[in-house]
Amino acid sequence: MTRDELGKIALTALLDVAPDLAGESIPEDADLRETFDLDSMDFLNWVAGLHRRLGVDIPEPDYPRLRSLGAAADYLAVRLSAEGSDGDLKGG
Repeated sequence: MTRDELGKIALTALLDVAPDLAGESIPEDADLRETFDLDSMDFLNWVAGLHRRLGVDIPEPDYPRLRSLGAAADYLAVRLSAEGSDGDLKGG
């Protein structure tokens, strides 16, 4: 899966939990929590949405690495690549 595809998946998952952002221009480097007032529950729901769509576990210590759509796409690309080569990263 390409980084662009992952970015689109991250955006779709974000719009599922924050539909009011649908008409917004969301730069890929914008801090989601600060720029768009994404609260903790919305953020957790977004992470859960990413997990549902991609089947990748995102440990809580990694949450800061998902601060923007671009950062999330980069993180997910690495996680999915590692899972593909390791085969068991989803477990923890």
